Amino acid sequence: MSIDFEDHCWRGVVPAETLQVYAPYRRETKVVGRPALLAVDLFVSAFPSGPGSLADAARVNPRSCGPFAWRAVPVLHELLDTVRAAGCPVLYSAAALTDNPDDARTRPTLRRERDAQPRSATDFAFHPEFRPTAADVVVRKRRASAFFGTELADVLRELAVDTLLICGQTTSGCVRASAVDAYSHGFHTVVVENAVFDRSELSHQVSLFDLHHKYTDVMTLAELRGHLR
Repeated sequence: MSIDFEDHCWRGVVPAETLQVYAPYRRETKVVGRPALLAVDLFVSAFPSGPGSLADAARVNPRSCGPFAWRAVPVLHELLDTVRAAGCPVLYSAAALTDNPDDARTRPTLRRERDAQPRSATDFAFHPEFRPTAADVVVRKRRASAFFGTELADVLRELAVDTLLICGQTTSGCVRASAVDAYSHGFHTVVVENAVFDRSELSHQVSLFDLHHKYTDVMTLAELRGHLR
């Protein structure tokens, strides 16, 4: 399945002049060799209990991505089913909470925690709908990237993975950091556009634009499904 290189969520946001300047980056997008899926930080705290505004979701939990996470739920289910049916390995990133979880040196970002309370292990539990299976690999990280200070690159090489597919949150944060590091480790990298999300739609769109033109192939789930077939 082939679509126009710029036919993605940033169309209408990125000026035509900028698209013209970035024209040399246009290329055929693809899945190379054996793919695996990395699900980045599918924590219960990111997902609201129902549809609603971002502001309402953030009042319940400031880590929530509100409606952007809510609309990704069925896509994530379909993506996980698709890659498992294709026999692809599935890996998850998780927070490496320590005995002193409020230690700023272990935090993935400089975000101020709500009411200066230590991070809750409950917030960083996997969402019940996306818990890893016994066959999946869980990589625990202390920084934004799932590669930094972890065994992820070695595990992928042991699995003979050529292409790393990425879903999860947030697009401008841990997804972007993991995608750039995947590229830096030599893996062909695909970010699944409608299976990643952010608190800011603008950050989501611009981050995907940058990744698509410099480090990764951005594909919708429908496009990826065509490649996996």
